[in-house]
Amino acid sequence: MTREAALRTVESALAETGLPVERPESGTFVVMLEGTHKLRTTASLVVGDHALSINAFVARRPDENAEAVYRWLLERNRRMYAVAFCIDHLGDIYLSGRVSLDSLSAGEIDRLLGCVAEYSDESFNTILELGFATAIRREWKWRVERGEPTGNLEAFRHLAEQPD
Repeated sequence: MTREAALRTVESALAETGLPVERPESGTFVVMLEGTHKLRTTASLVVGDHALSINAFVARRPDENAEAVYRWLLERNRRMYAVAFCIDHLGDIYLSGRVSLDSLSAGEIDRLLGCVAEYSDESFNTILELGFATAIRREWKWRVERGEPTGNLEAFRHLAEQPD
């Protein structure tokens, strides 16, 4: 498939999803994916000469237990389709993948976006629990002391009940 045909395929496939799409530059599509645990994941699809790359930010560098977080992500990678967890030079966590233009179709683009949404959302609480437990406990305590709502931290109540 030519790059021009791939661009048309991606544009058409994304239009079918009904998801919000931005085009910051030629060949680049930015899509906002909704989730349950991670409320939004931004995925960038870039059509190159031979492949479509997809990248999505998942979480910033863990504050603690980085080795445990990265190990957990690597173990997840072996069960994943088309994308894998990776880190950048800062230690921030991304999902990244590449698909040949010859295998590109509306169905494959839908699968890619579905994988990114699922893997980002399913892993988010575990990443937070492993890599940000101290910050979560601090935030919970601060909110309780001030009578602030803790609803969006409810998944981490067990951490708040543990001693520092």
